[in-house]
Amino acid sequence: MAKKSLPFSLATMVFLLSLSSSLGKKFLFRRSGSAAVAVWKNGRPATSLGAAFLTTHLSHPQPQPQRQSLFQPQPLFSTKSPRNTHVPNANHNHNTGAAYHASANRQIVQRRNELLRQKREARQKALEKDRRRNLRLRELFHEENGHRKESSSFETGGPPMFAVKVVTCPALRAELKTNGREKRGRMFVERPALFDQLLCNGDEDGGESSFRGVDLNESSNDEIEDFDDLEATNTSYACLSVKALKQTIHEFFRRLKKSTYVLSASLPLLDEQGNVLPHPENDEETETMTGTWKVETDEDVQRAFVEAERFFLRQQQQQQQTDDDSSSASSSTMKRPTLILHVTKDPDAPPPPPPPPYLANLPDPQISPTMTMLSFYSFPPDTGIPSPESTAEQLKRLWRPFRALGRIYVAREGINAQMAVPTNVLPNFLECCTLPAERGGELAEVLGEYMENGMNVDPIPVPMEEFRVNPAFRNLHVRVRSQIVADGLETPLDWQSAGYDMPPLEWHRRLKEAREVREKMERQRKEREGNESEEQNEEPLPPLPPLPIVLDCRNNYETQVGKFELAEPLDTVNFRDSWDVLKERLKDVSKDAPIMTYCTGGIRCVKVNAYLTQEMEFTNVARLAGGVIAYDRTLNEQAPTEEPMFKGVNYVFDGRMGRRITDDQLGTCYTCGSKTHLITNCKNENCHRRMVQCEKCSGTYSGTCSEGCKARVLNGGMVPVKSVIGSKTTSTDQEDEKKEMEYDDEENVVYSNLDDYSDGHSTPAAPLLREIEANTASIFPSGAHMVSGAMQGSFLTTLASMSREGRILEIGSFSGYATACFLEGASLAGKLSGSDMGTREGGGPFVLSLERDARALGLAAAHLKVMSEFGMGEEGAKEASKIRSDGVEDFEKDSVSFTYNDIAGCELIRVSDALATLEEMTSENPSISTAPFDIVFVDADKTRLKEYVDILVSNDRILKKGGLILVDNVLWKGLVLDAASNGSGYESNSEDEDENSSTEKEREALRRNRRARKLANKMHRFNSAVVKDDRVEVLVIPIRDGLSLIRKR
Repeated sequence: MAKKSLPFSLATMVFLLSLSSSLGKKFLFRRSGSAAVAVWKNGRPATSLGAAFLTTHLSHPQPQPQRQSLFQPQPLFSTKSPRNTHVPNANHNHNTGAAYHASANRQIVQRRNELLRQKREARQKALEKDRRRNLRLRELFHEENGHRKESSSFETGGPPMFAVKVVTCPALRAELKTNGREKRGRMFVERPALFDQLLCNGDEDGGESSFRGVDLNESSNDEIEDFDDLEATNTSYACLSVKALKQTIHEFFRRLKKSTYVLSASLPLLDEQGNVLPHPENDEETETMTGTWKVETDEDVQRAFVEAERFFLRQQQQQQQTDDDSSSASSSTMKRPTLILHVTKDPDAPPPPPPPPYLANLPDPQISPTMTMLSFYSFPPDTGIPSPESTAEQLKRLWRPFRALGRIYVAREGINAQMAVPTNVLPNFLECCTLPAERGGELAEVLGEYMENGMNVDPIPVPMEEFRVNPAFRNLHVRVRSQIVADGLETPLDWQSAGYDMPPLEWHRRLKEAREVREKMERQRKEREGNESEEQNEEPLPPLPPLPIVLDCRNNYETQVGKFELAEPLDTVNFRDSWDVLKERLKDVSKDAPIMTYCTGGIRCVKVNAYLTQEMEFTNVARLAGGVIAYDRTLNEQAPTEEPMFKGVNYVFDGRMGRRITDDQLGTCYTCGSKTHLITNCKNENCHRRMVQCEKCSGTYSGTCSEGCKARVLNGGMVPVKSVIGSKTTSTDQEDEKKEMEYDDEENVVYSNLDDYSDGHSTPAAPLLREIEANTASIFPSGAHMVSGAMQGSFLTTLASMSREGRILEIGSFSGYATACFLEGASLAGKLSGSDMGTREGGGPFVLSLERDARALGLAAAHLKVMSEFGMGEEGAKEASKIRSDGVEDFEKDSVSFTYNDIAGCELIRVSDALATLEEMTSENPSISTAPFDIVFVDADKTRLKEYVDILVSNDRILKKGGLILVDNVLWKGLVLDAASNGSGYESNSEDEDENSSTEKEREALRRNRRARKLANKMHRFNSAVVKDDRVEVLVIPIRDGLSLIRKR
């Protein structure tokens, strides 16, 4: 696992350097304000490469220019350019920057998943240890009962276990809020054989000074020479050491782990018949009646349990004498040695620190009638946030008492948060985030004064009833990222130097003035046009102030439903595309031209304005302080009678998806073309198109974008959730929420659809399969979606295990995921049937896989080799993870064979044409001779699926009668629905479609779309043909991308 201080891998650095060397490009690594500059040009470094890389990617810029005053007099925005110590980089490689940050984010996620895996393993080990202990105690109970039936006393050795009654003092009882089991306080401790030696140490009547315990830390101690593992002895038996005793108590009283307490012991109180009496509530009464011993050392623990056993043996002897004197024997009620263990709050322990002021008199957030939406961000100067991981954990801990929900990103550069907080604790939450360090504020170094424009608090709280039905957030997600807003820049800019932060009311006034200027210019233009035939006025018109350039820095789907008057949208799909758009838009603009920028909450404008001032050297730049959210709130609170300059809906990144500011409908419905202000995501998970859609079409299409997607959702059994902003029903199924499900909070998981629920309640995939997916994504990034996945893989394993012999033919190995699933199922089938080792020609469990791609076959062979040697568990996963670093070579052989679990065979064969190979296998003298198979899985050429089925059905040499043919991808991303609705399929477009496309990117998208439609037609024709074939029975299952089960009659 990578160290926390290195959010990048050596491979990433090597990749960047090799890329720069091979392309002959210049990479400028610098740290502003220092001399650490390295130029990588023509394949040779000019100075220290390692220092340059580390200072660039692990540190923040050092210059600290003074932030400009909000109210500084300036023409439009400023009279001089902000201090700019960042050297403009004309060759800023945004693609390289995006690749670096994507790699860094992947490593952060991998590190987080590794920590979660370690936590799960530790928890599993603890549960397993507890389970073994309980099983051991159960065995001892049976052993004890059996011994008691044979004899009334223990003649050889002592009893197998002790009974311990744990009694907590009143102060701890109130603090721990004990449950019924803990109040009873009965637990049992195993008695080791070593205890026989302890009973012999010292005189029974000699008192405390005569007892001599056993030092478990002395490996040469003769009394424990029979114990091989002293450390295991020390932690396993609670009657021998303080550490083991406390561990046992903590398993019983889990809350005691966080308390400071002292232990003491006493013997039980008995009645006349020898019954153990309930312990008195007053500890002083017990101490007076029986006396107690302090339990501070291992010897104290041993002495206490020795005294308990001696007390038990005396009671047995007295009972035996009573039975001898009487004519009838009676059984003693005291069945085993019993010890009373007193747990008392330590009077000498330091008092707990007082709660922070914001938690004093904190209302119960669960009874709040409303939830308040808010957002904020911060860019701490200097070193930024030194440890994002620690800060993320700190935020979770500090915000947990408020029952806050939201999505927070933490990076070295700062914090970006969108949250929902119960309104009744909102003042306490604000104080928690802004409290100075001298008054106990723990967030002063990362939030506090560094929050840009404070917090954007929505002025209208959401009623709790409405929030529960349509929650903006479901949990508190705090994520560590490479950047809090992915900008794609190769090197960070100085976020403290980002132009003028214009207050909302001043922004409003500037836009109104600009609108008036534009209207005057329009009137002058019309007057000038009307007077063209008349004599021109010799007096020139008075000059008008220049119009500012108002740039909307949001993405295109946001600007479609709302924007400021006079604003020019950058029309980007992703924020990282902004830089090329800015260069093109402003290439002919004067460097002192007034530029105004805005975004949703203000954070993107910080980066845009930093780029404009530092990279493009503009000197008159301003941004809307707090973004549209702050503008909306400020106008409502301080100028409610003013007409908003923002028209339509402000798109927000939570479950609401937007806040309606005016009734203007700026968007065009994707499905019918009418004007609307609503935006939604298509509910077909394979589509998930973000689109503008009117309320009528949203209802007609069940929240999807087309009839095909609607049928896919309805046929898939998922209940669509209407997701439109501005309407009463809003979506909570956010794209990034689904990608970032928190596995460390499994007890509170909320499932967004039936697919997620089914996956969450199914046996998880084997560790090796998860590594196969990861390797495929690393080595074949564009083909990562082609693996079968956990759900389909489990289904394939089940089918293989239910087959007659476990014989499977796979056409299309790819990276070996489905092959491994089939091989696991084949071995299970072989074990159940009791067959011998399977072979290709002789029968028995066997998997034969055909593949033509040499590189894919090399990866599949590497995976199956690991599986055959190390299995599918954690050991196999660990070995498979090395493939990503070691890499794979193209498969040069004709075939390779493996065995699994000493019962199932497997062979990978490289072929040039799988269909021709199948035809040759049906001949009289095939080059690849095989016994017939139970299952044939076809995941090959989608254009010839009918030919594959015809060969397999027409004879019995490859597939047995009653065997199954599995064909993958038969629903083809849901497009078969549209193909079916058009009769013979999709209609082809005009031949000059490519020529009418303006860019190569658009032409490539059209070509991909045309190929998808063509394959959807092919798939629809195959499905229609095979279901009419009398030789087979067909069942299409809508799992993953569609799986057709074809049974040969």
